[in-house]
Order: sequence, then C-alpha cells, then structure tokens
Amino acid sequence: MAVAWIGNRETLVERAAAHAAALLGSSRCPVFSLDTDIHGTRAAIALAERVGAAYDHADGAAVSREAALFTDKGAMTVAPGETRRRADVVVIVGELPKIHHQFIGELAETVPDLSAPLSGRNQREIFVVGSNETTAPRLSNGRTATLLSCGEASLGATLAALRAQWRGRQTSQPVSNFDDFAKALEAAHFPVFLFSGDVTEGLALEMLHGLITDLNRKSRASGLHLPASENGWGSALASTWMTGFPLRTGFARGFPEFDPWRFDVARMIAAGEADLHLRISSSIVQPQKKRNRMALIALAKTQQPVAGAAVTIAIGEAGVDHQAVVYSSRTGSLRSVDARAASELPSAATVIRLVASHVSAEAALPC
Repeated sequence: MAVAWIGNRETLVERAAAHAAALLGSSRCPVFSLDTDIHGTRAAIALAERVGAAYDHADGAAVSREAALFTDKGAMTVAPGETRRRADVVVIVGELPKIHHQFIGELAETVPDLSAPLSGRNQREIFVVGSNETTAPRLSNGRTATLLSCGEASLGATLAALRAQWRGRQTSQPVSNFDDFAKALEAAHFPVFLFSGDVTEGLALEMLHGLITDLNRKSRASGLHLPASENGWGSALASTWMTGFPLRTGFARGFPEFDPWRFDVARMIAAGEADLHLRISSSIVQPQKKRNRMALIALAKTQQPVAGAAVTIAIGEAGVDHQAVVYSSRTGSLRSVDARAASELPSAATVIRLVASHVSAEAALPC
C-alpha cells in the first residue's frame, strides 16, 4: 500500500519527508494546523520552533474561545468525577458536541452519592439554556430537560437575562421556567453548568461564569468544561506546558509569541499571509480557500494523495492504528489508549520527527 506521494506520484516516505523539509526550509511564512494526539502535538511544536511557523488547531475558532475564557477572564470549574458524584442540579448551556451526549445520559441515569443523602432526591434536576430551537441531548426513562429560554434570543442574551432575574433585576423578556430553576437552585447542594466553546460565543461564556460567580456569593456552584475537541484541548495543554501559551502561537521571531488574532491560521491562509500550510489530521484534508500559490503538506489517514497537496504522507489514527496519549473529557486529564486495530501506518509524531530530521538546524528563521 502506498503511504507517501509527492504531488500525485508515489514515493518512499523518506523522500517525501525530505521534500517536505525542503519546502519548510524555503518558506517565509509557514503555518501548521493540528488535529492530533499529545505526542503528535509535541513533535509539531518542536518543528514549528525550528522553522519559525505559527500553529493552531484545525478547528481553531472553538478551541480559541475556550482558551480565551481561561486566559482572559478565568473560570470556576470542577472535574467530571466531582460532577458525577456531587451535582444534584445540572444545567446544559447551549448545544454540546455529540461526543459528550453519553456522559449527559449517564448523569440523567445516576444519583449523586455525595449529595443525595443531604437533599433526599432520587434524581438530578436537569435544565438546558438556549433558544426555543435548542436541541437537548436525549435523556433516559423518557425524561426531558427543562428549557430556560427567551424565545429566539441568542444564548448570550438568554444567559444575561437569567443572571439579571437571579439578581432580582428587570428584564425586557423573562426567562421561561425561571421559577422552577430558582427553586431548584435554592434547594441544591452543588449545581453544575456544562459548557463548551463549540457553538457558544466568547461573551456568552463570560456571562455564564458571571452567573456562577453570583451564585457562589451565597451558596456553591461550578462549571464543567466539555471541550469542543478533545484533541484540540489536549494540544492546547501541550502547547501551554511547552511554550507557556495555548494554541495560536508563532515562532516567527525565534521565540514563542501568543496572539489569537495574528496567529489564527485560517485567517492567515484566507488573507494570503501564509506561503506553506502543514496540516496534520487523521481525517481527509479539505483544502482551504487561499489567495496565493500556497504549498500544502498533508499528513492524513488516506490511501491516495490529497488534492492540491505538494506532499502527502499517510499517518495512522491515534488510538486506532497505534497507541497514543490523548486528552479525555471523561476524566478531565490525559490518558493512554491502546490501538483498537493496530496497523503499519506511522504515527503523526513519527512522520513529523522524520521531516524535522531533514530540516537544517542552521537554517535562518523567517522574518
């Protein structure tokens, strides 16, 4: 099976890696898009430092919103295990990614063992904040989450109204089912708000944590971060411990610089600033719109060359083709996963290190 191509021609992995290294060495503004495990992220950041590249997650907008909450505003959060054991009121904020729906179903089926004896409840109270069209995850036993809504108002506006009503202030439009929500909070021992940056804008996340702060003035409440992308959040953590900054960091001046606008890789490509794009993802690459003759190096799980790519190298999927260390939203930490269907496809980290071995350490960094 072919695993490497230069253009549309099959070649050896070593030759493809050497050609990719030559393209990186001649690039004046390389950018990396990551959607890989922890080892792949670490290798990519090391390569970015070598060639002066900026790097971001493949779905950078959602991960950037989540990172901005912690870097700019701060948040009061709790671990998933504490949520399972203590949360007697669960509030789902907006629509959460489907990868978290099973976890929400488990919350609906179980009773918090650390707070149930105090509250005397035999099930958790579950609410969902959003517009009338918000789709809540399916719960067990025919249960439905109580909707907190201001009609067609945005999530941010609904959270603002919810926060205002909780403080006893007037609102232009009341939140539906607010009395039920207020009674549940008054009786609750540990309410938890589940949130994600997937479709939730940054101001809405700030408003949510303002509400959590208000609740903690007289009682106790917290939030549970369920990331839009587990790979993305894992990469953000790896970037932070390696450089001191989350994703959207660049090495253009020879040292790490964090700028969530300047190093937004999707924006850089659309604006024609980047002249080389290295995309690392087990999924098939969909070429982004570009303004110039930008070269594409694609590391993907594929059996054929990616359309428009100068170099394509096939890689395995973390946890499927090879062992990996990944971020787990079920534990809120990193975990090791075994290969479910081990194959001979190399890992992203292996290929990136091979490319890096062909990059001259003395090469001048881009301006």
